[in-house]
Amino acid sequence: MTATTATPRSVLRVSGPEASDFLQNLVTNDLGKLKDGLVYAALLTPQGKYRADFFLVPRADGSILIDVAEPLAADLTRALTLYKLRAKVELEPTEITVTRGTGPAPEGAFVDPRDASLGWRGYDGQPGDEADWDALRVAACVPETGIELTPDTFILEAGFDRLNGVDFRKGCFIGQEVVARMKHKTELRKGLVPVEVTGSAPVGTPVETGGKPAGTLYTQSGGRGLAFLRFDRAEGEMTAGEARLRRTS
Repeated sequence: MTATTATPRSVLRVSGPEASDFLQNLVTNDLGKLKDGLVYAALLTPQGKYRADFFLVPRADGSILIDVAEPLAADLTRALTLYKLRAKVELEPTEITVTRGTGPAPEGAFVDPRDASLGWRGYDGQPGDEADWDALRVAACVPETGIELTPDTFILEAGFDRLNGVDFRKGCFIGQEVVARMKHKTELRKGLVPVEVTGSAPVGTPVETGGKPAGTLYTQSGGRGLAFLRFDRAEGEMTAGEARLRRTS
């Protein structure tokens, strides 16, 4: 497969004396982790479903950047503006660009907190490099905004606890009660898993086994793919259109 680039990104800036506390009360991860580098997090609906995922970036001036997929930037800005109320916070778009690369992170760049195999992210003009980001994501079972992550997604089913995207000790955030209940009081019945794929099928193709629906096939690369599957039906060989697949973990 040829090299692919990542989804276009927008970078927002949150500044002001209450910037950290403001975001801490909204997002799924603990902003205290910013002292160690990037923080991967999400904003959820009150019903606990996915609204946006993003990286929080610490800045020397005390502001916080939000590195978000470009298609979600406008809605995220509206949501944060609504929640801001009287908080001493300023929210503004920036012209900062996001670069990515593999190998050792250059000075000023940050290792991707979801999985080290995804390389680094830079915000200060570090030159990036091309890579097959789909292949890297599939190998690490990392969902992508707008593909595996949609408004119907529950983040634990997408693996956010494994990807360092949620903190269960930080206290409240929007949708926290639903996420905590899924974590502590129920057993997940479906989720994002890696699969071996023979052939190919369009992203979003339904998966079947024994004539019964078993889930949906998404990104594929090099004979492997990501699929949301019902765990009780994800055994043996399955089909997705013309493709055949088998769960690998």
